Amino acid sequence: MSRTAAGTDSGLLAPTWTGTPAEASTCDEAWLQAMLEVEAALARAQARIGMVPAAHAEVITKSAEADRLDLVALARASRAAANPVVALVPAFTALVATVDPAAAEHVHRGSTSQDVLDSAAMLVARRVLAGIDADLSRVAAALAALAEEHRDTLVAGRTLAQHAVPTTFGLKAAGWLQLVLDALARVRSVASAGLPASLGGAAGTLAAYGEHAKREGGLPLGGVELIAPFAEELGLAEPVLPWHTVRTPIADLGAVLSFVTGALGKFAVDVQTLSRTEIGEVTEPAAEGRGASSAMPQKRNPVLSTLIVSAARQVPAHAMVLAQSMVAEDERPAGAWHAEWQPLREALRLAGGAAFAAVELAEGLEVHPERMLANVALTRGAIVAERLAVALTPLVGKAKAKSLLTGAAFRAAAADVPLGDVLAEAPELAAADLAELLDPACYTGAAGPLVDRVLLRYRSYTGS
Repeated sequence: MSRTAAGTDSGLLAPTWTGTPAEASTCDEAWLQAMLEVEAALARAQARIGMVPAAHAEVITKSAEADRLDLVALARASRAAANPVVALVPAFTALVATVDPAAAEHVHRGSTSQDVLDSAAMLVARRVLAGIDADLSRVAAALAALAEEHRDTLVAGRTLAQHAVPTTFGLKAAGWLQLVLDALARVRSVASAGLPASLGGAAGTLAAYGEHAKREGGLPLGGVELIAPFAEELGLAEPVLPWHTVRTPIADLGAVLSFVTGALGKFAVDVQTLSRTEIGEVTEPAAEGRGASSAMPQKRNPVLSTLIVSAARQVPAHAMVLAQSMVAEDERPAGAWHAEWQPLREALRLAGGAAFAAVELAEGLEVHPERMLANVALTRGAIVAERLAVALTPLVGKAKAKSLLTGAAFRAAAADVPLGDVLAEAPELAAADLAELLDPACYTGAAGPLVDRVLLRYRSYTGS
């Protein structure tokens, strides 16, 4: 390929989102189509208040089809002005002129590049968030089913990579579910009210919109009258004022997408850990060719989790760029706005791809309770040392109980014998019911009721 030949953004190095709905919603064609939809919506909104003839707005709307423009040529031309809208406007105007030269005069009337690109970004984000919402809802349903089914399934709780105390797999799944519900609430909050249309004109005063209304339509308008119909035409929230340098919508999107991938990342990284060969408590759903290694035929790698974790490690960096773009000088920044475009697209792609992968992971996760029970027994009683310390304190005192258990645990490990055998030799514990105290199933605390609390939240959230 020559240095000047057009390439393809097919996701060769981005397996998290390639081939998912997020890819189609965020590709160059989708962004171009969104910008054209903004131009069409502007014309229709202006027609609604008498600034543009309705027939012209109709021609502009019917002409707003991305496949009628040379995408690569537009991309190359955008370098001259550092944004794609400057190249798009004359190309689209010429396209409209082939149908109706008079209508072409009303393309982009009074507008500015940032109005078009920011509004298009909100359209793209809305479409991706809708997919994320649907996927998170399915993930939540699958995790709720896991939490309910395994409410009392015994598993080793682990802290700092070591066995800590017994817990249940249901409580672990309930923790994943809690995070997904938190993410879903944030997605819905932003999607319902945090995606505003952008309309401000050259420096956020709406001056050109008002001037065109006065000069051409004889309308005593200042421009503010256009905000509501423009937002309605796009199906976006109506902004209080132009937000060219008030970047709350962009920062909020970055934060929400980072939370989504973080929540899913917690789920995925736990699955990775629990599916290790030496642990084997869960297994990812199988599929033809999935998890294959190029060198080791025996491997079944946890690739769905890997895709999700990959997204969770990347999106916060993109979100940081979006947050930094809030520091935007004057009424239009040089560089801060431009720095948002790719990070926003990548964050949307990655979050959308992660949510898509999480559906299959959650709905098909294989759980192995027998392996969980075997792992609980690995420390031969030491996993309930905390309970023993509490129970033995009234018999021998707090300090003595801790010292006795610490020594017993080390001796049991060194001799490779059950902790109960060593404790049974201690005369101080003759009155203790060691068999009951050493049963890990009797020391899961409030795990079951805690699962019930999360399931209650899920049911109230879904109305089920």
